[in-house]
This record gives sequence, C-alpha cells and structure tokens, in this order.
Amino acid sequence: MVVTGIHYAIGLAGGGLAVSYLTAPAYGLPFYVLAAFCLYFFRDPDREIPPGPVAVSPADGKVVAVKPEGGGARISVFLNIFDVHVNRAPIGGAVRSVEYRPGRFLVASKEKASVENEMNIITVDGGDSTVVFKQIAGLVARRVVCDKKAGDRVEKGERIGLIKFGSRVDVHLGPEWEIVVREGQRVKAGSSILAKRKGAEEKP
Repeated sequence: MVVTGIHYAIGLAGGGLAVSYLTAPAYGLPFYVLAAFCLYFFRDPDREIPPGPVAVSPADGKVVAVKPEGGGARISVFLNIFDVHVNRAPIGGAVRSVEYRPGRFLVASKEKASVENEMNIITVDGGDSTVVFKQIAGLVARRVVCDKKAGDRVEKGERIGLIKFGSRVDVHLGPEWEIVVREGQRVKAGSSILAKRKGAEEKP
C-alpha cells in the first residue's frame, strides 16, 4: 500500500518541479505539500494481531454503529481522512466471494451509506463461522480496492486492500459472536478486537 502513496507523491512532486521551473519556486509548494500528504495518507504500519478466537477490526477509525442485524450484529467503522486506510481481514479463513456493487457517494458516517454507497462485499468462511465485511466508499473516497479474490485464503489481520480518502467499513457477525466493542470507540485495523467467539477456548 505504501507503493501507492509513492506513485502519487512522485507524480505530484514532478508536477511541482515543472511548475517551479516554468514559473517561480513558490508556485510548486502546494504540489510538494500534497506529495507529502499522500505519503502520510498511504502509510501502512505493522500491527500486532491478537491471538485466539476473536474477530479484529478490518479498519482504523471510529465505531459509529453497533446494531442487531440478522440474528447477529453489524459493526460500522468510519475512517476520516487522517486514519490509516489499509483494510485487514477480521478473521482467518477462505474468501468465498468478493462482490463489487456500484452505488452513491454519500457521507460515509451516515447510516444509509451502508446500503446505498459503492462498495466491495467480502465473505470469509472461517470454518465454524462466516463473516461478511464491506469496504464502502464515501463522499471523498471514490475507489475501493481489494487485493483478494474468491478461493484465496487469508489470515486474521492480513492486509486485503484499502479505500482511498475517507470511507467506512461494515462488519457483519453472526449470533456465535459476543460483541465487545462499543459505539464511539476508536479502533485499529488488525489489532483491535471487535468480538469474541462464544464458547471457544482461548489459545495461547
């Protein structure tokens, strides 16, 4: 994901050099600032993945909704433009499907963004539980990127893609999960626990 930021930064820095050369050095400054921001935005820090039968957050951001749904729960995480935008798998298992769904570009913190916005819907079968999560575009984010396809295997907390420039991720968990996260809580992709598997024994 860092490579994506480098590509943007090189393009913007090149534009800044061209503008500075053709006009005056000061006119290239906005391009350099944007180049630096792209490097910051597309940062991809390593994360410590918690062990045991837990589901981790697929995204950095603020939990804006924890709602009952389909006998289980939906957890929605809103990413602002300053959050890390690399997404990670909430559980380990086999990717059963990756479905792209076109849609609108509503403000991602709004409830109806969960059903109306452009998104990727990713289903991971963990063997004893299936988890669905959505990469949802927002008002500024106009592109969702998923590096996985049906048939791939993922580990819990593994990088699976990103959403560019502000967005939302929804996680749909079945009734076999005990939700431990709360609305208003800030979470980090791969390291923050959203839920624990009911009745499962912790492993070291």
